Amino acid sequence: MQERMGNPALVLPAAMQALTALAQVPAEAGLSPKLLELVNLRASQINGCSVCIDGHPRIAKKLGETDERLFAVSAWRDTPYFSGAERAALALTEAVTRTSDRSDPVPDEIWDEATRHYDGKSLAALVIAIANINVWNRLNIATRQIAGAWKP
Repeated sequence: MQERMGNPALVLPAAMQALTALAQVPAEAGLSPKLLELVNLRASQINGCSVCIDGHPRIAKKLGETDERLFAVSAWRDTPYFSGAERAALALTEAVTRTSDRSDPVPDEIWDEATRHYDGKSLAALVIAIANINVWNRLNIATRQIAGAWKP
């Protein structure tokens, strides 16, 4: 496979600046960088973004994440490795990423579980993080960015 063009965020530096600034908001709001990488990986798995599936585990490993947990992200419901808060974040990630899969994309049960673990500011930051990784996935997929070319 060959990329169609450079990543649009690199072609348009103002876009890169905006997306980079947006990516900093969740951590500045207090969300764990390791949690954010789990969210990034799960959304990227759903979207089939090879660049992010390749890169985000590398970032997570640098933050101290274990192989065991990274290998289990796609099956998080069936493994004992994730906390209640992480499970709520992963469920919300799946719902927000798969908006066309059901008539109520983010059911109350998923939202309510997230509110049990995250206050308003943290929940807002989590939704921003999920939206931002979905933007990156779509940019990479549309332009056929090559896995391994980005080395975080």
